[in-house]
Amino acid sequence: MPNTPLTPGVAAGRLERERIASNFADLHPPFDPHEAAVAADRCYFCHDAPCVEACPTDIDIPLFIRQIATGTPQAAARTILEQNILGGMCARVCPTETLCEEACVREMAEGKPVDIGRLQRFATDVLMQADGHPFMRAAATGRRIAAVGAGPASLACAHRLAMHGHEVVIYDSRDKPGGLNEYGIASYKTVDGFAQAEIAWLLGIGGIELRHSLALGRDLWLDDLRRTHDAVFLGIGLAGVNSLGADREDIENVVDAVGFIADLRQAKDLTTVKIGRNVVVIGGGMTAIDAAVQSKLLGAENVTIVYRRGRDRLSASEYEQDLATSKGVRLVTNARPVAVVGTDTVKEIEFEYTREGADGLAGTGETFRLAADQVFRAIGQRLSGVPDALELEGGKIRSDAEGATSLKGVWAGGDCATGGDDLTVTAVAQGRDAAEAIHRALT
Repeated sequence: MPNTPLTPGVAAGRLERERIASNFADLHPPFDPHEAAVAADRCYFCHDAPCVEACPTDIDIPLFIRQIATGTPQAAARTILEQNILGGMCARVCPTETLCEEACVREMAEGKPVDIGRLQRFATDVLMQADGHPFMRAAATGRRIAAVGAGPASLACAHRLAMHGHEVVIYDSRDKPGGLNEYGIASYKTVDGFAQAEIAWLLGIGGIELRHSLALGRDLWLDDLRRTHDAVFLGIGLAGVNSLGADREDIENVVDAVGFIADLRQAKDLTTVKIGRNVVVIGGGMTAIDAAVQSKLLGAENVTIVYRRGRDRLSASEYEQDLATSKGVRLVTNARPVAVVGTDTVKEIEFEYTREGADGLAGTGETFRLAADQVFRAIGQRLSGVPDALELEGGKIRSDAEGATSLKGVWAGGDCATGGDDLTVTAVAQGRDAAEAIHRALT
């Protein structure tokens, strides 16, 4: 018999297999052709479309929606992919509610935007299911570029460089490519192995080689890469995780949320994933929301997100916050952790209430405790393993608008670089733009 949510401690199999399968089904099921046509018909096809201005990759949204409306979804997909080669993944995970859809004229006039994200998914899915790759490589240039990290920034950079006829070698520390898309996003947002399917499709252009289990500073050295390649792109993400700064946070079952999400994404059987009865997630971003919601979907009885500032300061969108509360997640704000309570494993966690004043955030001296047999840290990530020769700014690799770093011949993009903001769509834009800058520099 499976365990029930009342089982104390951290346990697997809290819910039956059928229930977990239902819980982790596609968050937004895809449109069929009729639904897509109806949704596309709501678009005003604005000339100076505010949705385009709100898109980090500058997709011509009215054009691709018109192409869907006129029955040419493959043309629509090409319009999308010319700007965002990972448009299929972005259609699934991009916070459209705070980007293109928030800027939609229908949203401002009626409170219900055109369903841009799901229309983008419809178009890109149609094209990816067709034969062949929509982009051709230019004549070979004989140039060879190294991309370190196989996340969305490097993948977008590599694809654009391959289009220009260059050879690209992607080096990654993990055994599967994808970075954030493969390891860092809630399972219900990208089902059926889509991350790997999209990468396989992307690689269909040719000219891109993947090399796995090679980490910068351990197996690879920036000086060597610069010497053996014509250019280097760094898309290494943020591998370090910030600590809570609370007493005894190193005891059992106080773990990083990013590791939990990655393990869950790689699990072949979700009934084997262990989860606590009382789960506390500390943080206020998308990682915190994803960890909390998935804890609840795995069968945790009580799940609480605790954030040190007010609810209006959470970096997770209002939509994501509402999703969490709709799944039964409790949200506590204006509280910070001060101590983890337990002998060998966590039993409770103590918080202090906070308030913001002229001098910033301060504790009030009033504390409370929450029962916790599992605690997830989700208070941000930091750069690690970066060569000293690179200049940093705000804890990230300093780079200009086109990704150029302080070292000649080295570009950077995505979370590791200035301007990165933990979004797939932003990483794609930075990788694409860096590729164009590299191409100009080499030719």
